[in-house]
Amino acid sequence: MREPGKLVDISRGLFGAPVFPGDPVPEKQPVSQIAQGASYNLTRVSLGSHGGTHMDAPCHFLPQGASIDQVELFRCVGPCQVVRASGRLGVPWVKSLGELAGKRLLVQGEVELSLEAAEELARQGLYLLGVEGMTVGPLSDPGPVHRALLGAQVALLESCDLSGVEPGRYFLAAQPLKWEGLDGAPVRAVLLQEEEEKEESL
Repeated sequence: MREPGKLVDISRGLFGAPVFPGDPVPEKQPVSQIAQGASYNLTRVSLGSHGGTHMDAPCHFLPQGASIDQVELFRCVGPCQVVRASGRLGVPWVKSLGELAGKRLLVQGEVELSLEAAEELARQGLYLLGVEGMTVGPLSDPGPVHRALLGAQVALLESCDLSGVEPGRYFLAAQPLKWEGLDGAPVRAVLLQEEEEKEESL
């Protein structure tokens, strides 16, 4: 009999996550509070479209690119591979990965993807790339790497928290909020680690 798998939240808290330099810092302000005599709690939230764990839409870097509500959801949900890496990642690293589970890749560690590596992942038909950093490319010039991936419709999941995850195969659910016409949106991303099926003794 198959038991439920373990669900792992790989999202960062929206108000505690690092913010890309120059981006708006998320803020919250009470509008209605039970503690102040109101009958309900209500909060006003202000944030950029790339706060916390989030997904980039193609229009983030491509003038005619799709908005976040147009990202194909099959790219965001399905089997995925978690791998560990560090430093600058090039084409040899991409080729060393072999066949990826579900064409979805999450990279654990502080990494910087080279343009050539991004182009190779795009060529291989990757559905989704997730990283723990605030951007998949170099902080000094993230545009070329983003354009190579977003131009190939690769869903980009940034600012993940993979600290409690072991490398391996999982099932990923990382749907962005349906923010019509926008260049990105927050994501509550989770991994499901399925238990191995146990054989019942006779």
